[in-house]
Amino acid sequence: MKVTRREFLKLTAAASGSLLIPASSALATTEGPVFPLHKKVKEAVTICPYCSCGCGLIIATGPDGHIINSEGDPDNITNRGALDPKSIAVRQLSQSPLRLKKPLYRAPGSDHFEEVEWDWAITEVAKRIKATRDATFERTVTVGDKTVTVNRTRAIAFLGGAANNNEECYLATKLARALGIVYLEHQARI
Repeated sequence: MKVTRREFLKLTAAASGSLLIPASSALATTEGPVFPLHKKVKEAVTICPYCSCGCGLIIATGPDGHIINSEGDPDNITNRGALDPKSIAVRQLSQSPLRLKKPLYRAPGSDHFEEVEWDWAITEVAKRIKATRDATFERTVTVGDKTVTVNRTRAIAFLGGAANNNEECYLATKLARALGIVYLEHQARI
């Protein structure tokens, strides 16, 4: 039997291809390796808390709830997956040994801060807001010969930050307006 060079190349290609068919079907039916952390890691989409740009982050948290990875969200219109150095360091928010875990309070005349419980701090802030509002609340003001209803206090201000999302800002503004606060500002404008 005489085999030409062209026929030899065709037979070689057919034989090589037929050897790959069982391997490709085996690869298609088997699953990849299962990693032990796969089911314990949770991902969430959020906004970077540092500046007011609104860059999107994908945060991965481990079984203990601490951040184990942060990466840019490619679907976010602001950063399209890119991150600046501050956003990359967002992991330190939950893992830094310098992270505060309780509120600090410095008593009048004291030279140092002391840790206090959350219940005490929240109650104390609420008492001080109420006392300040009650002492400075204006129902009306006289402008020329007219009396105008204002229902305001100018002794309290509210400062929002980049870490607040739309819903938090909406609720904070509603609370501030209900208290009669007229000075509302955002950190990005300061």
